[in-house]
Amino acid sequence: MIGQKLALAPLPRATLEGWHRFVASPDAEILRPLLSEHILFRSPMLQSPIPGRAATLLVLTTVARIFENFTYHRTFVADSHDAALEFSANIGKWQLKGVDLIKFNERGEMIEFEVMIRPIKALQALGEEMGNRIGPQLSIMKGAAAAEG
Repeated sequence: MIGQKLALAPLPRATLEGWHRFVASPDAEILRPLLSEHILFRSPMLQSPIPGRAATLLVLTTVARIFENFTYHRTFVADSHDAALEFSANIGKWQLKGVDLIKFNERGEMIEFEVMIRPIKALQALGEEMGNRIGPQLSIMKGAAAAEG
């Protein structure tokens, strides 16, 4: 594995290209077909994952509108269906660094999306802003998903 160059499979690679188009826009209609219906979103603010396409769309489109000066710096490929994307952004007075960990299924859809952010002050600012914008709506969606599952 050391020294071996890894690459995403064609379908995940196409999905990742679509993801970058979404980040540039942020148009939910670009994002929707990239996500599996049963995607799990793992937030840096929450212990349990957020299940489902609708909730993940809500979270990712909201974050895309909150972040300022968002830039991806590097992409790391773990295997043909796993990638990590290093990014930076601002939220208010805070500059942050983060990593998106994305897992794809055989159709190239995102099935897991996990976010890690530092420093803690920037993460707290993001959590507060997300709570203000979508907290109650997200709680209802998580409750409905838990009742289904």
